[in-house]
This record gives sequence, C-alpha cells and structure tokens, in this order.
Amino acid sequence: MVAVSLLAPLLEQPLVYRLWQAPFARRKLEPFLAHTDIARLGRVLDVGCGPGTNAALFLRADYLGVDWNDTYIRYARRRHPGRFVTADARAFQVAPGELFDGILVNSLLHHLGDQDVRKVLSNLGSLLAAGGAIHILELVLPAEPGPARLLARLDRGESARPLEAWRTLFAEAFATDVFEPYTVGGLGISLWHMVYFKGRRNG
Repeated sequence: MVAVSLLAPLLEQPLVYRLWQAPFARRKLEPFLAHTDIARLGRVLDVGCGPGTNAALFLRADYLGVDWNDTYIRYARRRHPGRFVTADARAFQVAPGELFDGILVNSLLHHLGDQDVRKVLSNLGSLLAAGGAIHILELVLPAEPGPARLLARLDRGESARPLEAWRTLFAEAFATDVFEPYTVGGLGISLWHMVYFKGRRNG
C-alpha cells in the first residue's frame, strides 16, 4: 500500500497519468468500440475524461469531457479539440435540449463508494437522450487470488467490486443492453479484469 500512496500524487499529473495509461488505453476500450458505431454519435459526454484520454475517438462528434481534476481539464483544453469542463459528475447538468446520445464512463466508478456511484448514475440517466446509450468500463475485483486481484487491490481507486456488484449497480439505473466481462493484460497474463456495460434509460 505504500507504493500506491506514493504513486497516487504522481498520477494526478497529466503527463504521468497518460504514460501510465498508454500501453493499455486502447485495449480497455475494445468492447466499447466493438459495440458502438462512433461515427453515428452526435453529442458525446465523456465522464471522468482525465487529460483527454478518449477525446481523439470523437473528432466527428459534439464532444464534452468532464472531470473534477482541474489540472487534467486545463491540460486537455491545450491539447485536444472539443470542450472540457471541471465538474462533479454527481451534479453536472446541461440544458434540456442538450442531452447526449452517447455517454462514456471509463474507469471512474471504482474511485467511488456505492452511494456516490448511485448518485453519478442517476444523474447521468437524466443527461441521456431518448434512444441514447451509456457505456461504462470498470475494474472488477476477481474472486480468485492472482495478479489481477492484487492489482485491483493496489489500484488508487479503492472500490473495485466483484462482477455481480457492478451488475446490480448498473441495473438499478439503466436497462441492460450489454454486460460483458473481459481482461486486459500482456504476454499472456491477465493484469486487470474489467466489465463493459451498455445501457439505456429505464422506461
């Protein structure tokens, strides 16, 4: 845990965060890309956008990235097209005519406790246009010992959850289109267990 406490402040720096994410960023997004026609997305909200990690995917869209880390947001504004706003995903709002047909939440929720996850998902449901979809990529806490469980425990997000816990939280807020576990790693080793969720507004 000492290593994590030393690493966490460094990861608050945009360049360090980008270098840390670079080897695996695209692989983490593979299920999202497989289930989404990005070219058809009109208005996109990227929640927990960091220093613009995903912005280049949405060059044809009306893109808005939000993150509560202002250092990340200022970095993203200097280097990426689109709009970037410092905001709390539990309360961020837009005008009724500016709802999003695609919302991406990439590796944010394992930094939050259950109550805050529910607040974020409830709020994002209010920002999703009719017929739009939310896409969530999250870190899973594996049941079995091994490298993936150790890395999940060491992650600076302290709320990696078992797969069924994620299923329950997502299903409380959205109708499920896709719930797909997958792994990210290298050299034949699964370093992270992940889940991809695609959902739509209930009702």
